[in-house]
Order: sequence, then C-alpha cells, then structure tokens
Amino acid sequence: MCAKLLVLFVVYGLAASGMLAVQGMKVYTSSDVEAVNGTDVRLKCTFQSSASINLNSITVSWSFRPLGPGREESVFYYHMKAYPPLEGRFRKRAVWAGDIMSRDASIIVREVKFTYNGTFSCQIKNPPDVHGNAGEIRFRVVHTASFSELLLLALAIGGAIGLVVIFLVVFVSCRRCAKNRARQRHAEVDQESPRKERKDPTACHPSRAVHLYVSQSSFEMDSSDGMISTASSNEPSSSSEEERSTDEEVGGDSD
Repeated sequence: MCAKLLVLFVVYGLAASGMLAVQGMKVYTSSDVEAVNGTDVRLKCTFQSSASINLNSITVSWSFRPLGPGREESVFYYHMKAYPPLEGRFRKRAVWAGDIMSRDASIIVREVKFTYNGTFSCQIKNPPDVHGNAGEIRFRVVHTASFSELLLLALAIGGAIGLVVIFLVVFVSCRRCAKNRARQRHAEVDQESPRKERKDPTACHPSRAVHLYVSQSSFEMDSSDGMISTASSNEPSSSSEEERSTDEEVGGDSD
C-alpha cells in the first residue's frame, strides 16, 4: 500500500513539474472539401503541440487514399524544407503552403482531377510529441460548383457591389448637403448685410469738386473813370449770376 502511494506521488510530481508529457499532438483539418475539376485547392492543416516547436526535428507527412480500389500513396513531406513527390499522380501538383512557426502545415493541390477523389491525411510529429491522430479530409472533385457555393459567391459579389453603391450614394448626398448649406449661408449673409447703394461717381461734395468749377470772368464798368475792369471768380455758375445781377443793380443806382 505504501509503495503504491509512493508511485502515485512520484507520477503526480513529474506531471506537475512538466517532465512528464500529459498531452499529445492535436491536428485540425476540414472534414469535407469539394473542388471543381481543373482548379487549385488549398488543403488546410493546423496543429497544436504540447512541446516547443523544434524546426530541426518536426516533420509533416501528407498521404492520399483513393476512394475506389488502390493503394495509399505519399502526397507531400516536410522536414526542415519541402519534399514534393517525384512520381505518382501528385507529381508537380502538390505545393507547400504552410508555416511551421505559425503551426500551419497546409498544402496546395493544383489542377485537381477526378482521380483525386478520396481521403487526404495530414500527420505531424514534433519530438518528443510524436503521438496523436492524423487529420483527415474527405475530398471530392465535381464538374461545377454546387448551388450553395454559387449562392455564396453571388452573395459575396452582390454584397461588394452593394457596398460600393452605398458608398457612392452617401458621398454624393454629402456633397449636395454641403453645397446646400453653403448656399443657405450666403443667402443669410446677404439678408443680414443689406446691399450698399452705389454712388454716382460724378457726384461729390462741393469742397472736393473744385476742379469741376468753371472759372468765370465778369466785366464791370466804372462810371467814375470809364474804365472796364475784369473780375475772376471760382464760385459756381449760380453764384456768379447772382453777383452779376447785384453789380448791375448797383451800377444802375450809380447812374
């Protein structure tokens, strides 16, 4: 009894200190993938390891098992670098598309054929974490995309076009609103500050229009000596006429 308790205590201590791995490799893939004949398809495979990633020891293995009769064959292998197959149905068709440090071990299969119908398996080992189930993808090649895929594509394209149209409508509406506000502000300014009357450029104060006055000369006859005298005046024509009439009256009285 004491021995069993001692063993349990040791195991618990090792697990608590991290010296004993209690978790295995976990691989995540899509369960079902459908592709149109002749297109390129990305087979996604991600993983989670209980051990730290060691680029010098981690390995990725992709394999394929056909739907009908046939043997399992290698699709792709990765260890410090990519090793595509040199023969078989996936020769020059499988391309590395992953990133080990990002825990991504995906590949791309180019120009898929109907002979690719089957199951793809993704297995990853990161020593000392080498245990765990491989991720499996049931792959199916079709002539055309299914209705659901076409619907999703149509919705995506329609949504993008709708967003562009909404953006254009909002942009045009904002510009119109800005122009209307500017017009309203100009109208309010015109109403608050009445328009000033324009002055006749020929009309000005008499003191500033000396250059417009006409110099007139008046001729007067002195009754005493019979001499004619000339008097100049810068007064306006109306004042000169008044003085002339006054002089004539004075002259009449003197006679």
